[in-house]
Amino acid sequence: MRYLPQTDADRSAMLAAIGVDSVDELYRDVPRAARLTRPLDLPGHAGEVKVERDLQALAARNVPAGSVPCFLGAGAYRHHLPAALDHLIQRGEFLTAYTPYQPEVSQGTLQTLFEFQTQVALLTGMEVANASLYDAASACAEAALMAARLTRRNRIVVSGALHPQYRSVTETHAHYVDLTVEAGKPNPWQAEDLTGEPDKDTACVIVQYPDFFGRLDDFTALAEACHAAGALLVVAVPEPVALGAVQSPGDMGADIVVGEGQPLGNPLAFGGPGLGLFATRKKFVRQMPGRVPGQTVDEDGRRGYVLTLSTREQHIRREKATSNICTNSGLCALGFSIHVSLLGEAGLQRLAAINHARAVRTADALDGLEDVNVLNESFFNEFAVSLPRPAAEVVETLAGMDVLGGVPVSRFIRGDPQLDHVMLVAATETTTDDDLTALTVALKEAV
Repeated sequence: MRYLPQTDADRSAMLAAIGVDSVDELYRDVPRAARLTRPLDLPGHAGEVKVERDLQALAARNVPAGSVPCFLGAGAYRHHLPAALDHLIQRGEFLTAYTPYQPEVSQGTLQTLFEFQTQVALLTGMEVANASLYDAASACAEAALMAARLTRRNRIVVSGALHPQYRSVTETHAHYVDLTVEAGKPNPWQAEDLTGEPDKDTACVIVQYPDFFGRLDDFTALAEACHAAGALLVVAVPEPVALGAVQSPGDMGADIVVGEGQPLGNPLAFGGPGLGLFATRKKFVRQMPGRVPGQTVDEDGRRGYVLTLSTREQHIRREKATSNICTNSGLCALGFSIHVSLLGEAGLQRLAAINHARAVRTADALDGLEDVNVLNESFFNEFAVSLPRPAAEVVETLAGMDVLGGVPVSRFIRGDPQLDHVMLVAATETTTDDDLTALTVALKEAV
């Protein structure tokens, strides 16, 4: 095998060094009932050329988002990536650097993350940000844990309009530290009012902006209610481009802002990888998970960058750690930072305005179709529509017509017959007039 060059003699030497007679002995602690007693139902070995062709044939069965009209969203968004981006992220000072334990050899990585943190703080309206987490779902879970540490309370209130994957990951994390998660019921027809939820046991209230169904809301009153009860407000932002057009969560009084950085500087890539954004108030910084690179000067007065704060368990005693988050999504964060730098403030605002305008045109066109109803009174670049048929069936029909028409809500939320007929539709600056025409024609036939 190409990447396993050991000979039989090599294997025998390794087994002898370990102190066992065979590979099977390495698995002696695994119960026999859990061991596979037959070969896997997979093709046998083949030459490299054939394997490459087989994998290419499998890949060709996928439909890349850029090859057909695409209106997919639900937490992962397709945007145009500048040509300079791919070149810059491959520069040696960024591409070859990994973990910045030694600042003298990691200045490229440290400066990138410092700039990234600054951009995230500015976008979210917060005072400090960390060096990224895995994705928005993991960032949301970390925010709940952080709020519990800060307030010493164990009740987490979750909006019914929070992305189901964010909620699920948060529930998983909370379960093992004895936190109680109370989640509202998803409702694309009516926005919820959570101002009466915070009480003396509440650590935080988690909402989304824009929410899972694309709606925008002002959380100023909710922030005030949380603070009056001694709780924190956590706001999750799935689409950072929206922050070029709408009021920042920090300006509304949010205490922690988390988000998904994939839409800026990172391709849709069939839904991954993601990039977790995390920002908070300066007074909470020592309870923030992950790492914080900072700016300083060396003994000669030259500007330099260092790892200022590392509160994860790899750096400090486990019982003192704020998180066991292992690393940051460095390459994705680099792409995010370069894209934001190339856009600049005016460019981001213009990009946001174009996104909203394309979404408005798309919503107007779909709302004009018989039996198709847009459910949103407000949105940025994504909205929910109700259909006369189950949305999953409609999406499959559209895909057969070479249109990626949207995401059925039932893919994330099962067991609610009403939601089975709801589809999420996203439009970005990549949406053309021809794309919109293709969608309306295909959807008219599909419903």
